[in-house]
Amino acid sequence: MTNNPYDMPKTYDFEAAEGRLYDWWEENGWFKPETADPDAQPFVISIPPPNVTGVLHQGHALFVALEDLMIRYARMSGKAALWVPGTDHAGIATQLQVERKLRNEGTSREELGRERFLEACWAWKNEKHSGITSQIRRLGASCDWDRERFTLDDGLNIAVNEAFVRLHRMGLIYQSEYIVNWSPGLQTAVSDVEVEYTDEQGTLYYFKYPLAGHSLDEGPGKGYIPVATTRPETILGDTAVAVHPDDERYRHLIGSTCLVPTLNRTIPVIHDTYVSTEFGTGALKITPGHDPNDFAIAQRHGLAIVNIMNKDATLNENAGPYSGQERFAARKQLWEDMRTAGLVIKEEPYALTVPRAQRGGEIIEPLISKQWFVNTDGMAALGLAAVRSGQIKIVPERFTKVYYHWLENLRPWCISRQLWWGHRIPAWYGPDGQVFVGRNQAEAQAQAATHYGKPVALEQDPDVLDTWFSSGLWPFSTLGWPEDTPDLRRFYPTDVLETGYDILFFWVARMIMQGLLYTNDIPFHTVYLHGLVRDEQGRKMSKTFNNVIDPIEVMNEFGADALRFTLLTGSTPGNDMNLSIDRVRANRNFANKIWNATRFTLANLGKLTRQGDQLSVISYQSSEGTDYRSLHTDHWTLADRWIESRLNHTVAEVTRLFDSYQYGEAGRQAYEFLWGEVADWYIETAKGQFDAGGEAAWRTAHRLVRVLDQTLRLLHPFIPFVTEDIWQQLRAAALATGVPAGDGDWPEALIVAPWPVAGKRNKRAEGDFERVQEIVRAVRNARAEYNVTPGRRIGALVSAGKHADLVQRELSVIAGLATLDSEHVQVADSLEIPAKSASMVAGGVTIALPLADLVDLDVELARLRKELANAQKMADSTAARLANPGFVNNAPDNVITGARQQLAEWQAKQTQIEERLATLEG
Repeated sequence: MTNNPYDMPKTYDFEAAEGRLYDWWEENGWFKPETADPDAQPFVISIPPPNVTGVLHQGHALFVALEDLMIRYARMSGKAALWVPGTDHAGIATQLQVERKLRNEGTSREELGRERFLEACWAWKNEKHSGITSQIRRLGASCDWDRERFTLDDGLNIAVNEAFVRLHRMGLIYQSEYIVNWSPGLQTAVSDVEVEYTDEQGTLYYFKYPLAGHSLDEGPGKGYIPVATTRPETILGDTAVAVHPDDERYRHLIGSTCLVPTLNRTIPVIHDTYVSTEFGTGALKITPGHDPNDFAIAQRHGLAIVNIMNKDATLNENAGPYSGQERFAARKQLWEDMRTAGLVIKEEPYALTVPRAQRGGEIIEPLISKQWFVNTDGMAALGLAAVRSGQIKIVPERFTKVYYHWLENLRPWCISRQLWWGHRIPAWYGPDGQVFVGRNQAEAQAQAATHYGKPVALEQDPDVLDTWFSSGLWPFSTLGWPEDTPDLRRFYPTDVLETGYDILFFWVARMIMQGLLYTNDIPFHTVYLHGLVRDEQGRKMSKTFNNVIDPIEVMNEFGADALRFTLLTGSTPGNDMNLSIDRVRANRNFANKIWNATRFTLANLGKLTRQGDQLSVISYQSSEGTDYRSLHTDHWTLADRWIESRLNHTVAEVTRLFDSYQYGEAGRQAYEFLWGEVADWYIETAKGQFDAGGEAAWRTAHRLVRVLDQTLRLLHPFIPFVTEDIWQQLRAAALATGVPAGDGDWPEALIVAPWPVAGKRNKRAEGDFERVQEIVRAVRNARAEYNVTPGRRIGALVSAGKHADLVQRELSVIAGLATLDSEHVQVADSLEIPAKSASMVAGGVTIALPLADLVDLDVELARLRKELANAQKMADSTAARLANPGFVNNAPDNVITGARQQLAEWQAKQTQIEERLATLEG
């Protein structure tokens, strides 16, 4: 900002403004809820904690922009807005990165030992933490950074241990052997969200399952049961063959026994309605140790569970002669051995959906493993009731069905991970394996001393908890739970949980369940789900496609506001959006449009001040305190009344859209008002009003200040940096001149300025000015059609009927906007339209523009005759092609269709030119 309050730089410099403004906001404490009145209604969002070692991507940019928009709107609405920031320890991701670093240094996790390895992880965290948080700040996130949390900080560690102990005491946490997603590369169980499914070409292997006591030569149904599988190595872990009880092909074999190929272990033939008679051969091998569906069948039938695999995906001693072989090598060897034994029927290509580890990329192995589990049945019932009763609303509503489906079909939640980095499970083992669960080792030691009658040595469980376990406590643990803190009392429950629809179950549902269980209250009243950010063609961004759009690079080129506005106006709840750099560029131009509109206003305000015109001609408030906006409106021009009414309409609509979570449409309406109405119409009209000088000029300046002030407030949640920078310059000039803000006083900063309140609309003024707009557009279109030189003023005849008074009264505005020569414009109720004129009907009036004013008739006639000859030539040539049987019979259909379209276009152009010629020659 210059020393002259009316002098704005020619262009907005986002590189200079963004960092300066962010630091200023934060230093003044405006990110804190304490900025609001002490009794203000709270509005709280807990940030979805990004990985502490992560790098900002467009998904982060979208959620940061959305949540910052919500917080800024709440803050401007007078609420005590609190946005709690934080980061996630990201157990698997961080451990992988640290282990990779150690390998590069020639050492390993095992060589360091647990204590030194954790020291290395904390050092890595401390080094990387500022990376992701500085990037979030770069986007303008108005978080209360003094309340920042980390999922492994001391307070959250206390919360996690408390939650574990409570669940254990309720009998909801237990140890059991169960099927888990096992990552052989990471050597740990992983959650469903850490598994990515890819469509890959595989093989369906058909083979003969020998029936005990029979010969293969007896054929299918007698000597063997034909079975198909996509994973032959798991045959070695089979404990049954299942058929459907109504399948006539195999019903007679129920109760028989089969022999596991190569191992000759006997297993039963059972019946179960889960079996599909359509898949493969209609008979299903049951491997409960390596398939979750088979595990469920085994539980129903009391089958044995055989695990054939080690943690590194090599086969163990239960695989017999294949022990020690890598799983896919064993698959190949077993299949060849079965071929030699005459057990192979055939192989055929088969489309597979393959589960792969999100971090390592290797194929996930369903594996029976002893883990810690949570029984979620009761918690799921609480979560279902909270949404069904309307206590919690999911936006968009269609995801409610998805939420219900997941919670109605929950399996036990595996919460243990075979990692070192994370919340270590608060369970200790005595000498005989007895488990003692406590908030800390001292509690466990006390329990053990009571149990054994003396102090004993205990060993803590080596596993850590699933990251989602601690993340599920996030809305209340970040506010101090389990302690009864002032923040917990003031700010819990929170208000909105905003996140991607892809983690509705993995995170959102668990927060709801755990919040209800531990606090006896909902954690938030609304779940707002955004979609994925895809590239311009709708593809998922990935290094494979080389289509990743780095938000940092985009902000470096166009600024944070341009990226924010593109993401916010391009997204709708629950839907993916395509990100176009051209849109980002266009939105940077929008920022420039606002800048130029304000620069125009301040330049004219400064000019009026220098001219010494008196401000006293305008009264802003009566002695009774009446709102200045309602005074002397009879002196306002039609354009003034129109823009005030349109502003009131826009404020009402944008507010309504904000309150219904339609943020994209709210941004688009604010954009259209500023660009399409303020800049394109009111400012153009204001130029004439400024030229008039005196009271009219002052009223125009004040009207523009008010409109810009209120519009900048509407746009601030979308584009905070440029709006604050412009508003500060607008404020400085207004204060220097004595012009009030749109609602009276000027606050210190836009970030804490009150949200606009909509006044009444003036439908008559809107209708009258829309009529003016229609007339101006019609004249502009005619000028363009006749290629009239820009700036050349022309005459006009207006037969206006009942609108004659309006047209006459607004003639100077119409003339200014349509570049008419007002001294040669005739307006009457009814006029005879000259023959040699271009006439049009618009806004309920007839306008005639003398052709002599529009064009040099001789030159225009010559030009049109030349164009007509060319159009006739092209039409004849295209018609001749279509009349040629050789072309029609041999050309591709799309070529013929294109030729017919060309013919129609040339014929239409020919007709248009002939009509123009007839008008001019007439």
